[in-house]
Amino acid sequence: MAATWLKRAAKTAASNEEVARTVAAEIIATVEAGGEAAARDYARRLDAWDGPIVVPAEEAAQVAASVPAETRADIDAAIAHVRRFAEAQRDSIRDFAIEVAPGVRAGQRLVPVSCVGAYVPTGRYAHIASAYMGIATAKAAGVAHVVAASAPYRGGPIHPLVLYAMHRAGADTILTLGGAQAIASLAFGLFSGRRADVIVGPGNKFVAEAKRLLFGRVGIDVFAGPSEIAIIADATADAEVVAADLVGQAEHGHESPAWLIALDHTLAERVMARVPELIAALPPTAREAAAAAWRDYGEVVVCDDREEAAQISDDYASEHLEVQCADLDWWRDRLVNYGSLFLGEETTVAFGDKCSGPNHVLPTKAAARYSAGLSVHKFLKPLTWQEATREGAKRLAELTSRISRLEGMEAHARTADLRLAKYFPGHNLPLGRPVEV
Repeated sequence: MAATWLKRAAKTAASNEEVARTVAAEIIATVEAGGEAAARDYARRLDAWDGPIVVPAEEAAQVAASVPAETRADIDAAIAHVRRFAEAQRDSIRDFAIEVAPGVRAGQRLVPVSCVGAYVPTGRYAHIASAYMGIATAKAAGVAHVVAASAPYRGGPIHPLVLYAMHRAGADTILTLGGAQAIASLAFGLFSGRRADVIVGPGNKFVAEAKRLLFGRVGIDVFAGPSEIAIIADATADAEVVAADLVGQAEHGHESPAWLIALDHTLAERVMARVPELIAALPPTAREAAAAAWRDYGEVVVCDDREEAAQISDDYASEHLEVQCADLDWWRDRLVNYGSLFLGEETTVAFGDKCSGPNHVLPTKAAARYSAGLSVHKFLKPLTWQEATREGAKRLAELTSRISRLEGMEAHARTADLRLAKYFPGHNLPLGRPVEV
């Protein structure tokens, strides 16, 4: 039997993309042409900010000192988890050199990019965790300079706890600037004099489109859309926990999809009944966002067996994927498309969002089919090198000459022929038929 859909989304991730793309393109073009003055103008018009863009180091230190000790301890603990995980990722890859053939050595050097732009969104919420997810990970990779940007908080300076997290995670330059104008400024090196090689960090659809439009001129973490959650749950799951976790991610915004893939019809019905009740009990800001998200983007499907459920989950390729089922090992080994996986009731997406260690910047819009989340690898270039002895060059040149001529590339072949003639005069090696046309 086919899967049964109890709730279908009224909208998709592509809804309203064109408007955001048009606005972001206009802002990027204006900031590129007008420089810092244009970026300041957008800050005044869009965020009501007319103060300094660059946060002085002494101001960041003063704000940090004013944060209550218990709050500092919590943020510091979360930063330590993220940094420890990122450092373990860095240690999992290494420089190496091997002899690929007698007399021929090749290798890899891991070189961090020089400058990273880290965007930290604010707006509906103060995203403290987004600060250290980008900045601490870049620093663990060995990036020399991180320029971090965050919008003025409700017309004032950067939220003090966001600023503390940016400062504590290791940002070298901090900009009070938000939106697409911040992304453009990071890309063009405005206010800091340093062009970002890679720009990372979540944001609204205008930020996401700005990153997409600038990709190629700079590297980016992922093509990001609104936050997503999928939960696979069987009859052993607690409907209250499942419903709470769906609502927990729907809180992100009006366009945040929440999907339930159920292996039990009764469980699915209980969750569908409970979600609106949990949303109604939220404070106004979260209630408005979650209600719209569940109404327009929520989906519930009931599957006959776990293989069908796993396939539907892989088709979603969701940003966050929770599994609240029996036999977690089976699910971990079977599932392949997700940004980050949360196995069992004892884990929840909120742990990953805030403090557990793995990065919360993850692929959305089914990009998990071909990409993973932010990690130290994004900031490291695995540069290759090679060298050969003359005996090693002999074998390489012989192969290169023949393969190049098979491809019709005579100039390539002659660079190899030249070395053979110089190093081994009078050789009689078969080098292929010279290209004549």
